[in-house]
Amino acid sequence: MQVAKWGNSLGVRLPMALVHELGISDGDELEVRPVKKKGKASVPAVEIRREPTREELLESMRKYRCAWPVGYKFDREEANAR
Repeated sequence: MQVAKWGNSLGVRLPMALVHELGISDGDELEVRPVKKKGKASVPAVEIRREPTREELLESMRKYRCAWPVGYKFDREEANAR
């Protein structure tokens, strides 16, 4: 990969093999952070992962939903009482 100037920042073009391996597409958010390797302090390394989309986060939250207890009845007046 080659680092290039992009405005006031630096940019990296990702090879398509890596794009497919990470499962990323245009507009995805990526997290890139330095990683320390044991015994190799002088060798820089980074970890790249795709941030989950809003839909993926909602889907993962849905698996934790539970059913209301048997016989439970929602009372709108009680919920909105001040």
